[in-house]
Amino acid sequence: MRPKPPVNLHYTFEAEQAETTSPGVSPQHLDRGAPTAVDWWRLFDCAKLDALVTQSFSANPTLQAAQASLRQSEDSLRAGYGIFYPQLGASFVPARQQFSPARFGQGTGPSIFNLYTLSTTVSYALDVFGGQRRSIEALAAQVDIQRYNTEGLYLTLSGNIVNAVVAEAAYSAEIEATRQLIGSLEEQTSITAAQARAGVVPYANLLSLQTQLGTTEAMLPPLEQQLAHTRHLLAILSGIAPADSAPPQVTFFELRLSENVPVSLPSDLVRQRPDILMAEAQLHVASAQIGAATAALFPSFTLSADYGLNSTSLSSLFASNAAFWTMGASLATPLIQGPTLWFQRQAAIDNYQQALALYRQTVLAALAQVADALDALQHDAQSVHADSQALGAATEALHLIEANYQAGTVNYLQVLIANYQYQQAELGYIRAVGQRLQDTAALFVALGGGWWNAPHATAGGSSVETAP
Repeated sequence: MRPKPPVNLHYTFEAEQAETTSPGVSPQHLDRGAPTAVDWWRLFDCAKLDALVTQSFSANPTLQAAQASLRQSEDSLRAGYGIFYPQLGASFVPARQQFSPARFGQGTGPSIFNLYTLSTTVSYALDVFGGQRRSIEALAAQVDIQRYNTEGLYLTLSGNIVNAVVAEAAYSAEIEATRQLIGSLEEQTSITAAQARAGVVPYANLLSLQTQLGTTEAMLPPLEQQLAHTRHLLAILSGIAPADSAPPQVTFFELRLSENVPVSLPSDLVRQRPDILMAEAQLHVASAQIGAATAALFPSFTLSADYGLNSTSLSSLFASNAAFWTMGASLATPLIQGPTLWFQRQAAIDNYQQALALYRQTVLAALAQVADALDALQHDAQSVHADSQALGAATEALHLIEANYQAGTVNYLQVLIANYQYQQAELGYIRAVGQRLQDTAALFVALGGGWWNAPHATAGGSSVETAP
């Protein structure tokens, strides 16, 4: 029996809003209960991103290993079905023997002869108490574990690609803005140095600008290092060595924010997220192991039959008097094994309780992850609004200062200061928009990514045939 899904219709204590609202910022509509596209990353409308995800799906070694593990578990299940069919074997044993009549109280001498034995054996185990069936059920659940693990890797991989592409674009934009900022500060420093030498401004002004310039220059190497690491990560995720992979060079504003975001209900989430379904399949394995351990407490029954031919020469092996056969049934039952079987069953029950607790913890973590992502989108909209306001004010201030400079009412140093403030505001805006894009991707990942909407998917069940 599957665990019951959550009954709550919301992820947070307060009901989620229908859209992320903030003045002057494009809203994101949260469409509750709407289906999530299996290729959700295409909502960012970036061809380079689509190509990277496709490349990673075809060449990522971790994903290939998971696919091989899934095939292995499916083959193990198919092999396990053999226990429900009769087992047929054949053998041919040529032997040379010495027979001693003295073993039977006879006084004649020993004899040496050849003996040829051709035989077949048929056996069939009766699954009276269901132990074998529960073992096959556990193998089927293992297939589900590997299937959901593979789907989870697809989801994680696509999410990592999107995050890395957004980070790569944002780092590139930040580096460009920082270089412009450094150029502005260098100009300010040069002018202030000349003014300090002329005695127009205090020398402390020059020291302050030099400190600011050094601090800003120190920001550039970490950004360039993070950009390089992000590009290396994208290469590895795509199954390519960093030396063989050209940087994607996605410009920051090539990525379009998804305006309509489907949000699954909590009751649907537990039937869709791969990690939750994996935990549920592990719970299924533990349940089946209880059944197998219980069946081990009871007798086992086997039907068997042998038919063969014995002869001292190959020429008479198929004579009518060379045949022998046996037919019968066997019963094996545990009698005195101490507490072994009983506590093996108890251990299986304990394992089930552990799996159930881990399943509940996985569900709670998933609900919290979605709640965090929904809150993040709302706060991201507010951050983008605030940084957009700051950027707009800095832009307007720069235009005013430039106009006053053209009119001769302010000096060039004031223009450079206004330009510095503008570029600082631009850096903040870039980071806010990048965070909003990444949190949007995080929400899609938290919701499970829509893999169950693929044509081949069977959410909540196995595609491998079940036991007869």
